[in-house]
Amino acid sequence: MDYFAVVGIEILNAIATLVLVSIGLAIVFGMMKVINLAHGEFIMIGGYAAITAVKLGVNIWVAMLVVSPLVVGLLGAAIEWLIIRHLYGRMIDTMLATWGLSLLLVGGVTSIYGNTTIGLSSPLGALDIGAYKVSLYTAFIAAVALGVAALMYALLKFSRFGLIARGVMQDPGMAAALGVSPARIYCATFSIGAALAGLAGAVLAPITGVVPTIGVAYVAKSFITVIGGGSSILTGTLTASGLFGSVNQIASFATTPVIGEVALLLVAIVLVRLLPQGITGRFFRGRI
Repeated sequence: MDYFAVVGIEILNAIATLVLVSIGLAIVFGMMKVINLAHGEFIMIGGYAAITAVKLGVNIWVAMLVVSPLVVGLLGAAIEWLIIRHLYGRMIDTMLATWGLSLLLVGGVTSIYGNTTIGLSSPLGALDIGAYKVSLYTAFIAAVALGVAALMYALLKFSRFGLIARGVMQDPGMAAALGVSPARIYCATFSIGAALAGLAGAVLAPITGVVPTIGVAYVAKSFITVIGGGSSILTGTLTASGLFGSVNQIASFATTPVIGEVALLLVAIVLVRLLPQGITGRFFRGRI
């Protein structure tokens, strides 16, 4: 029984991790139709921002939950203003530009921090479950993922910004005729997506460590989750994360972590083959 409890906690951790690393990309891709290949580097920079802030004396919780999202959000706003806004409607050009940006960010961070893994000490202890020990930090990751999902739902569903943002994404010309600046909404939306990526990198830094090339590991899973989830930003991300996270951890416990990654990829391939528009293209239509 203790073993199954541990497995359940690890499955929850995997789902929460996928939600955190994917939700920023889901907002940028789902609302703006921008394929941001530098998303993994935003996550990486969020981790480094938290580590740097802690070394400068900032409280670890403030560093993770405030400093990192703010730093990466501002970086995202600058990148949207300098690069992305000139490439809307040109998907291939956007992919090439963000791919080049990812290489630039990796090179820049490597020149500053080096290419060795650094990290943060986990700020929480362990919980004994029979003969097993489980980190309490897992519960924190799950709480942050749930909080982010709830906050994004409230922002997009009930706030004036969410209503305007969804309107601009559907018909920017009409929004502009009504006095809304699509450029500002695009910039704010991209910045929010970047800030969420920075938050994910900071929250995961104590358990994964950070190295300049770590973004590669995140961006693939993020895209798989977003594509598998379909057009609904939050519902798609949550359902796809639940499916892929469960498959990954169950296969990992039954065999090895490598087989778990392979199982996740195989399930993603089958899902896209059976549901080319994603889970929410067939189910949960009309949800955010």
